[in-house]
Amino acid sequence: MFTGIVEELGTIVDTVPVGGDATDAVRLVVHGPEVTSDASPGDSIAVNGVCLTVTELDGGRFGADVMKETLDRSNLGALTAGSPVNLERAAKVSARLGGHIVQGHVDGTGVVTERVPGTDWETVTFSLPPHLSRYVVEKGSIAVDGVSLTVAARTDDSFTVSLIPTTLRETTLGFAAAGTRVNLEVDIVAKYVESLLGERVGGAR
Repeated sequence: MFTGIVEELGTIVDTVPVGGDATDAVRLVVHGPEVTSDASPGDSIAVNGVCLTVTELDGGRFGADVMKETLDRSNLGALTAGSPVNLERAAKVSARLGGHIVQGHVDGTGVVTERVPGTDWETVTFSLPPHLSRYVVEKGSIAVDGVSLTVAARTDDSFTVSLIPTTLRETTLGFAAAGTRVNLEVDIVAKYVESLLGERVGGAR
């Protein structure tokens, strides 16, 4: 589990096809000295909001295998050497929940459609896939490339957030231009509520 509070802006060092086919699986090699400072093989690190398992460690770098399902559902398949990525270690039970509960299981992707600069912040609008629209509400939480954000406004096919200077400076969202594809994870609580209510209605006599 994660909180959506990015710890470090890392860099992709290499993408290596696993089994000889980059469309089936790849091993990402990521430079992230802060998140690897106390890491061990088998630990979880979120890369752009995707929970990955550390397979190897080497001098501030870690490797993680990414399967086809993840490549299809996220923007990790588009990463190349030099790409910046948001990194977060799995949360400790004793840690403060500074963002919201983030599983690292991407529900889909959106695209940056507009950026409007303000005095000390920016308002950014993202497209919203139809199958995720019902889970997004104004003042609710959503993870965008692993960053916990509060929804400022929502339409049927888009949502808008306001990015503070820290987020602009310390995450990839600070320089994601219009057209950039981003990973989206909606609030898990909304999905559980929908499932429970569906079972209750469906099981009513």
